[in-house]
Amino acid sequence: MTSEDSQAYTLIDITAQTIAPYMRLPEPDIEAAVALPAVPDVRLVAGDVLRVMISDSASEGAIFAPLATGGTVFENVRLDSKGTISLPYVGQERVAGKSTAEVEGLIRRKLKGITSDVQVQVALTGDLSGSVLVAGAVKTPGRFSALQGPLTLLDAINQAGGPVLEPHLIRVVVRTGKKSYQFNYQDLLAGKNQVVPPGAEIVLERARKRFVAMGAVGDPGLHDLPSNNPSLLEVLGTVKGLSEAKADAAGVFVFRLVDEKDTVTGQATPKAQVFRLNLKEPAAMFLARQFLVQPEDAIYVTNAAVYEWQKIISPIVQVLVLGRTINGF
Repeated sequence: MTSEDSQAYTLIDITAQTIAPYMRLPEPDIEAAVALPAVPDVRLVAGDVLRVMISDSASEGAIFAPLATGGTVFENVRLDSKGTISLPYVGQERVAGKSTAEVEGLIRRKLKGITSDVQVQVALTGDLSGSVLVAGAVKTPGRFSALQGPLTLLDAINQAGGPVLEPHLIRVVVRTGKKSYQFNYQDLLAGKNQVVPPGAEIVLERARKRFVAMGAVGDPGLHDLPSNNPSLLEVLGTVKGLSEAKADAAGVFVFRLVDEKDTVTGQATPKAQVFRLNLKEPAAMFLARQFLVQPEDAIYVTNAAVYEWQKIISPIVQVLVLGRTINGF
C-alpha cells in the first residue's frame, strides 16, 4: 500500500495479503420468522364507509326491524369531512378516532329509552383508515384495503402487482404519519417482512446501487450492480468483460471514495482509494471473485497503449471528488 499525490488517493494492490478488508460478505441465513402479529385496532377517519344494523326486540310499534328479520340496515354510511355520521333517531355524531365497537356503544346509548333491547352492529366496508397506499416502482400502484386483515409489506406490494426492478435494486420507504423508515426489498424477502400500520404509505424507489465502467471494457457507462453482494468478476461480466483488442489485463482499477474524519475539526472529507488488480497473474481470477464492488465505485481498465498508467489516476480521482462535492449540496 502506498500513498501518492500528496495524500489525494491511496493505491492498494489487490493481493492475497491485502484483500481481507475488501472481500465479499458471506450470504446471510434466511430467517425462519413470519410476520403474523396481533391485529391492530383500526380507528375511523373521514372518508370511511360503515354498514350499520340496528334491531328492536319489541313485537309491536318497533322503530327498527327485529333481529330475526335481519334488523334495519343502513348501507354506505360515510364519515363526512368532519368525521361525523347521521342516523335516524341518533342524529349527527362525530365518530372519527373511534373503533367500530365504540361506535356501536355510542348508538346504543343514543337509542336507550327509544327502543327495547336494541342490538347494534357496525362494520367497516370502506376502509380509508385501514387501507395502505403503494406507489413507485410497482406494476399497479394504488390504495389497497386491509378489511380482510392487516397487510404486511409483502402483502401490499404483491397486491400492487409486485416490483418492476430486481429485488436488490429496490428501496422500500414506509411512511406512517408519525415516522418513516426504509428497507431493501431483498431483505424483506429474506425474512424482515412486517405488518404495515393502518393508513401507511409504501413507496418503492430505485436504490442507488450503480457503478461506472470506463476504459477498455465491452460495455462502458453507468450500470446497475448485478447483485446485492457483487464481486469484481461479476461486475466485469456485466460490462461484457475486457476488450480483447484494446485492454491491458494488468491494469484493472477500482476507484472508491470513502469519508475520512479530520481528527481536529471532526468534519468528514472524501478520500480516494484506488485498487489495482493484475489479471495476468494466475491467482487474480480468484481475487476478482472475492473482491466486493460497492455502490458508486468506478471500474477502469487501461488501454494496451497506456504505459504510464499512473497519469490516469489523478484526473479520475479529481472527477469523483468533484461529483461527490456537487451531490452534497
